[in-house]
Order: sequence, then C-alpha cells, then structure tokens
Amino acid sequence: MLRPATHPSLFSLLNKGREKNAYPILTPILLTPILFAPPAFLCYDSRTYMRQPGEAAQRIRVRFGRKGEAAFISHLDLMRFWERALRRAGLPLAYSQGFTAHPRISIAAPLPLGTTSEAELVDIYMTRWIAPHSFLQAIRLQLPASIFVTEATAVPTNAPSLQSQVRLAEYRVSASIMVDKTETQGAIERLIGATTLMWQHTRDTGVRSYDLRPLVKELWLENSAEDTVVIGMVLRCDPEGSGRPDQVMSALGFTHSPREVHRVKLILEAPRLARK
Repeated sequence: MLRPATHPSLFSLLNKGREKNAYPILTPILLTPILFAPPAFLCYDSRTYMRQPGEAAQRIRVRFGRKGEAAFISHLDLMRFWERALRRAGLPLAYSQGFTAHPRISIAAPLPLGTTSEAELVDIYMTRWIAPHSFLQAIRLQLPASIFVTEATAVPTNAPSLQSQVRLAEYRVSASIMVDKTETQGAIERLIGATTLMWQHTRDTGVRSYDLRPLVKELWLENSAEDTVVIGMVLRCDPEGSGRPDQVMSALGFTHSPREVHRVKLILEAPRLARK
C-alpha cells in the first residue's frame, strides 16, 4: 500500500539523521547489551525491518531532471536522496546481498556541481513487478520541486549496468560574450580542426595532463545575443574518459566561468543482453 505524503523539501531529506536499526537494552542478569528490534509497523524507516528477500524481479529506468538547489548536491547525497525517497514511497526495493545490504540503485553518470539537467538516468531494482505509471505516481509525491521525473520504463534485469552503457553527454552552455559571433565561430572551428589539444587539470592529488581533443565529439554555436553566447557540445562520457564543459569553454578562450551549464541528453550504447 502506498503511503500518502506531502512533497518534502530537498534538504529535509538529505539532512535527516541516520536512523538506528536497533535499540540497545541491558539484561538485569549479565548487564550485557542486547539488540531489540521494534515491530516493523512502528518503524518509519522500513529499510531494515521490511527488507525484501530474493532476486530482483523488475528493473525500472527513470529519467529525471535537476534544477535550482538540486544542482548543488553531490553525487553521494543524490544517491542518499533517492534511497530515502523510494523508501518513503513504499516501493518494493530489491537489496544487495551481504551483511551491509543496500537498495539496488544505480545512477548513469555523476553531474558536476552547479550543473542543471533534464536527462539524468537512474536504474532501480524491485522485488515485484509494478507498472511504470504507478511507479511515477508514487515517487512524484516524494520529490521536491528541484528534482522532477519525466519518464519511467521497464528494462531487462539482465541488461548491462547503466554506467557501462553511457557513451556521450550533450550540454548547452551559456557564458558572457567576450568577442563577436564571428570570432567565437572561428574558435570553435579551430578546436574541432585540431588533432590534439593538450590540457592540464589541477586536482587535490596534483596536476594531471591529458589530451582534451578526443573528449570533444561535437561543438557548435547555438545562439548569440548582446551579452550572452550559448554553445552546444557533445562530450565523451565513458569509463575511459569524460569531457568537462567548463574546460571546453576555457579552451575556446572564455576566461570567466559559464553562467549556466545544462545537460540535455545522455547517449547510451545499444545494450547486449547477458546470457543467463
């Protein structure tokens, strides 16, 4: 039975304290801590006491977007958010095996902080079949306005992992105009025509040097106004390397950070089903 609920705020879900799985009490004889689990129907958090056994019976792929405050939460916090929202919705989540079992949820590709999106993907495994439209109705009640779902489809449970299928990501980047439209178009053509583009990226572990050019698949001038230029780009996004929109803008000669970076699409490789 699905729980009725009002729309929670994003940070009320993220900042919720870690729930206790059990309560310690003392025996009058040995004064030894014992773990006493309360009845499942008294538990708001059903992660431990109502955990679903068995293998996943269904895998649902959800397309969702992030805007406003949700653009500034980390990938780890986003995983925690989905776990809590799904449990609040009362959906039959499948759990991993092992002592520290956790819901089987996988997000396609991390999104850089400050980036909005309309094309994020997450795979959610469940222990029984549920119609995608029923899934959408249940989960939408638990989402804040800054995270929205647009589509849910069933995919084969034995398909390759979602992360392994991601190949490209399309972005739309808005920035303060530095030069006229003709010079911007020329910078784009020079970058596309280059065979190599050595780049340095500073991390906590030090400076990393690499060739930026193979990470840029497509690049075009989408729009140009009086004080703003919009550039579209398709960048690699796979286990071997991922392009960053801000670095591409720097390579084009933009010295200021982009006004807005928006992910428009994730492009997946056609899946080849694993044999059982």
